[in-house]
Amino acid sequence: MIDPKYLRQSAADVAANLARRGYKFDADAYLALEERRKALQIETENLQSERNSSAKSIGKAKAQGEDIAPLLAAVKDMGDRLAESESALQEVQGQLQDIELDLPNLLDDSVPDGKDESDNAEVRAWGEPTELEFEPRDHIELGESLCMIDFEAASKISGSRFTVMSGPLARMQRALIQLMLDTHTEEHGYEEKYVPYLVQADALVGTGNLPKFEEDLFRTATETPFYLIPTAEVPVTNLARDTIFEAGELPKHYVAHTPCFRSEAGSYGQDTRGMIRQHQFEKVELVHFVAADESMAALETLTRHAEVILQKLELPYRVVVLCSGDVGFGSTKTYDIEVWLPGQQKFREISSCSNYNDFQARRMKARRRNPETGKPELIHTLNGSGVAAGRALIAVMENYQNDDGSIRVPAVLQPYMGGLTVISKP
Repeated sequence: MIDPKYLRQSAADVAANLARRGYKFDADAYLALEERRKALQIETENLQSERNSSAKSIGKAKAQGEDIAPLLAAVKDMGDRLAESESALQEVQGQLQDIELDLPNLLDDSVPDGKDESDNAEVRAWGEPTELEFEPRDHIELGESLCMIDFEAASKISGSRFTVMSGPLARMQRALIQLMLDTHTEEHGYEEKYVPYLVQADALVGTGNLPKFEEDLFRTATETPFYLIPTAEVPVTNLARDTIFEAGELPKHYVAHTPCFRSEAGSYGQDTRGMIRQHQFEKVELVHFVAADESMAALETLTRHAEVILQKLELPYRVVVLCSGDVGFGSTKTYDIEVWLPGQQKFREISSCSNYNDFQARRMKARRRNPETGKPELIHTLNGSGVAAGRALIAVMENYQNDDGSIRVPAVLQPYMGGLTVISKP
């Protein structure tokens, strides 16, 4: 959430910044609603004060034996007016909150302008795109020919956008996850977390998923609904909710492996085949809590940590900075890491690393105590995939494929695979 005070004082600047995203913020309408709120606030407070004074007058008049009927009638009328004023104030405050929760984050000045992903700018690249001496197969053909990926069985159980994996390929996904967790905890110093996969609505409001993106979520039909997490970012980031970190407690670096569940409501017709875009997938998530002046440096660190996984797997990739029209709702700046897929002959996103500055922290009331002033102030939150396990599996399959359809096991994964060096058809 954008700072409401800044929103009121600099509405035109906010509108100009959000326009870079292609988002139209009606600053005049917002300010008019804010003026209405202030007027109702004053009216309500005045009526409350008058009612309190009248109540004292009734008590005094009653003690002196005076007729209090006129005073009671006046108080009743005042109470009715107060109730109307309070109701109107509550309605306007709700309208303001709806606007504020709908506003995306302000973009950092370093974010390049652009309309969509075609305007994203490459920052760096690692390795050369894999060139094979034969026509590369995609992960779908490879997995089905090995009899280790079964989309038909998954469809029978759950419908489209699900996968059943078997044998060494299922083990390889587990190996990839273990490699990521070991790297981030043992080499990068992250604290591993195991978190719930079902969360309440407040947790999703805190991270910015609700109320704007409810159609992207799966929810239970219980009286008080739970939501399946779209990413570990939601429960892990909410560990900071309603918390004041004392001096010396930050930064916090957390890593968590979870399944992720997404309805893919806005992806009709996109990646309908294979494992690129699934309703259920596995991911290792990195989350940082830092002081405000450290978050941009933390974004660079977080992104580099995710890159290490691809370097260990010797997978060619590039890092792009997202343009203004492609940055996610809550992010002020995002780097995407895109891995090379020979089966598609293009780079595809495997990790998205974002700085949310105080956007989530304001929603969650996540703060730290400033050691110089002793006063609480909002922290900054960051998160990124470290990395998406399913897409890492796809990348390994396609980059390490042989002409006969078998798949070499990357050296770094072999200890996790019991020494297996090649995955072949049984």
